[in-house]
Amino acid sequence: MLVVLVGGCSSGGPTAGTPTATAPAATASAATAGTEPSAEPSAAAQSAVAAESNPPGDIPDNIAFVAYSNTAGRYRFTHPEGWAEKTHGSTVTFTDKLNGVQASTGAATTAPTIATAKQQDVPVLARSQAAFELRTITDATAPAGHGVRIVYRRNSAPDAVTGRQYRDEVERYELVSHGREVIVELFGPVGADNVDAYHTMITSLKIL
Repeated sequence: MLVVLVGGCSSGGPTAGTPTATAPAATASAATAGTEPSAEPSAAAQSAVAAESNPPGDIPDNIAFVAYSNTAGRYRFTHPEGWAEKTHGSTVTFTDKLNGVQASTGAATTAPTIATAKQQDVPVLARSQAAFELRTITDATAPAGHGVRIVYRRNSAPDAVTGRQYRDEVERYELVSHGREVIVELFGPVGADNVDAYHTMITSLKIL
């Protein structure tokens, strides 16, 4: 899979980028970080849109990757070349068609656990993400640190031209190293084959 996981599952595509320690780390502010579609107040009440039987948007296996560094957030990782970038302070989002990755800093100083993620992150995500559906929460370890991997599904933001929505699957990594947390969300349509690209991005993450 993308990283060394305990009890993990292979998602059909993503879910835009973590492992175990002691005390609770995921706070409400950390839980809302890295949630790409900015959901409106009624978003959680949306009905889930149908997943595509042949989802568009696989990230090509031969795509080139380029380095990115965020000075404000003190982290770096590689992302697919040519993706559109939007940076706001310590948060950056790269997107291309239906795929994307968002990285941001969280509030945790110790690595979150499955228990703290269930208690703190999941309720916030359920309120903020359109038609939220939890898939799995697992302990995870990546080169950047330790924490949890939360896989969930949501409706994408409506297309600016057509208004169409897709059913996204998101791989959310909450990683802590040296008392600092970075949250990475990798996302794309349910069923997209993005495993290799996600692996490249999450294993390239460094918390500085």
